[in-house]
Amino acid sequence: MLENFPFYLGIIVVILLLIMLANKIKVAYPVLLVLAGLAISFIPKVPTIKIEPDLIFFIFLPPLLYEAAWTVSWKELWRWRRIITSFAFIVVFLSALSVALVANYFIPGFSLALGFLLGGIVSPPDAVSAGAILKFVKVPKTMSSILEGESLLNDASSLIIFRFAMIAVATEQFIFYKAAISFSWMILGGVAIGLLIGWLFMKAHKYLPTNANVDIVLSLLTPYIIYLAAEEVHSSGVLAVVSGGLLLSNNRHRFLSSKSRIQGVNVWESLCFILNGLVFMLIGLDLPQITSGLEGVSLATAIGYGVLITFVLIVSRILSAYGAVIVTLIARNFITVADRRHPGYKTPFILGWTGMRGVVSLAAALSIPVYLDNGNGFPQRNLILFITFIVILLTLLIQGLTLPYFIKKIKLDNIYDPVSPEDASQILKRDLAAHALSYLKTTYNDQLESNASLQQLILKWEQHSKGIDDESIGNEIKVIYLDLLNQQRQWLIARNKEDQHIDESIIRKQMYYLDLEEEKLIHF
Repeated sequence: MLENFPFYLGIIVVILLLIMLANKIKVAYPVLLVLAGLAISFIPKVPTIKIEPDLIFFIFLPPLLYEAAWTVSWKELWRWRRIITSFAFIVVFLSALSVALVANYFIPGFSLALGFLLGGIVSPPDAVSAGAILKFVKVPKTMSSILEGESLLNDASSLIIFRFAMIAVATEQFIFYKAAISFSWMILGGVAIGLLIGWLFMKAHKYLPTNANVDIVLSLLTPYIIYLAAEEVHSSGVLAVVSGGLLLSNNRHRFLSSKSRIQGVNVWESLCFILNGLVFMLIGLDLPQITSGLEGVSLATAIGYGVLITFVLIVSRILSAYGAVIVTLIARNFITVADRRHPGYKTPFILGWTGMRGVVSLAAALSIPVYLDNGNGFPQRNLILFITFIVILLTLLIQGLTLPYFIKKIKLDNIYDPVSPEDASQILKRDLAAHALSYLKTTYNDQLESNASLQQLILKWEQHSKGIDDESIGNEIKVIYLDLLNQQRQWLIARNKEDQHIDESIIRKQMYYLDLEEEKLIHF
């Protein structure tokens, strides 16, 4: 381990340089990292990297899911819940079914159970890849919300399919009622455990004498404890982490101080930045291990199978995206939908094209045991591993490199975002300043005439309402100003709930500014 330590440090340096290069040339960094890992793996005397699936599932997956749950907007998640659920569960299942049928028909020795196993592995798109690409192109907020929401749930649905397929391959039977009970427990148990442990951590943050450092360490422990607890009772650790993360995220202002929130954001962004970089580099570095186990099938034939499965996944997701639109257009006559307008043909295509696969697929494939319980070798294990690698590589290259081009070429109609984010932010700032001014004049009217510092604070928010920023504030009115900041937070929370069309990221940005104001007030 220690003799390879300089190599590992060098890998981190390479990751940082490649991510900076990706930002410079406006290419999704997962693409460059996988290709770089692939190139490095061919260098003579490079240490062989062996990825342990437990390392991915337990070390990498919980914090990445937890951070995503803190970032996503619950309001948007609930608003688009039907299409998010359909993409995260129905589309994933249809993709797995399509792969199972094609693999069973075209790949010798693939039973339907093995086909579903492969389908469960390669069916979930990778959220990190799509998110890295969408940074460089402008898409409607609706689309990014749907993709963010899908990414929280599709890993859980695919891993559920994977588990049931593993049981079917190992036992050569599938008992429906047992599978239905197990499926229900995995979903309901995972959600319940996540909410329970999340609630316990929320109380620990609120009532224990913590400071910012302790709060951050507790937040780092939270996803691991939730995931481990759920997996120990055979429920979905993914859904547990997502549920707990959403609960804590939506109550962050009730139990965390402004300092904890500010520092926590910085720590989590840095942590997930390096974790994401490592996992994509590891995908490329793992190629020698994958190809070394390929026996009984020529390399060209195995690549052909990988290309076939990739084609099936791309086509099935695009068709499913259009199918979801058709179903929604029919269903809007009978149920309430988030938006009754026709999305056209452009949005479904882009949603369908955002199907890059990533590290969860590789980790699931690597977790297939070498031997069955009866001592026999697991059928087609090495071929499944290789096909999974080809699918990840091709979807990252084909879809990852062409998605920005399609988004710019198609010119998506921004039908769901009638106001630009910049204008919406300015409107919110003026409304917030007006509320602050009204609160000061109403609540502290008696002190207004005799307190020069309070008059200065009134002037400050009058300037804010006109778009002028003045950071000067007297020390005499800290209590009043802290009260005002708390009132503004409550106003923003209420505004976010009442206005279903306002972008929650704008609300969170203003919340962050209020936290900064509070920290400046306390420490300076």
